[in-house]
Amino acid sequence: MITENIKLVELNSDNWYECCQLEVSENQRAFLEPNAVSIAQSKFETTLKTYAIYLEDKAVGFLMYNTVIEELGGYWVYRIMVDENYQGKGIGKRATELMISEMAKLPGAQKIIVGYHPNNLGAHYLYSSLGFEDNGDRFGKEMAVVKYINKRS
Repeated sequence: MITENIKLVELNSDNWYECCQLEVSENQRAFLEPNAVSIAQSKFETTLKTYAIYLEDKAVGFLMYNTVIEELGGYWVYRIMVDENYQGKGIGKRATELMISEMAKLPGAQKIIVGYHPNNLGAHYLYSSLGFEDNGDRFGKEMAVVKYINKRS
């Protein structure tokens, strides 16, 4: 199974440029900033964590999340993308599961939140399949969905 070969690697001097070259499909470009913009943002907002999504030894995606609690009392996912040539194979879902596992370790993690444009059906299907709930929260043109983290006692 392809998703067994997915891993997250913290962005570094060896993989940042490869991530800048990744692109989403044409119909998704209106919904996401280019990875280069996200990487630049992470250099100024130092609480952001950036990762390359690898399939075996090749970077095929990018993700970024914040390590401080923000609006709605949760940690926010800022970006997640899979290159257009690798979409539809379960890579984004597996990478999101790995990211959720990492975010759940953050101090006081009870909620993970992601915002996306309501017309971004790919994001809608991905997040709803992973248990994110729409509680009606809206920020500008984006809807925010919440994943409640089950804390073990």
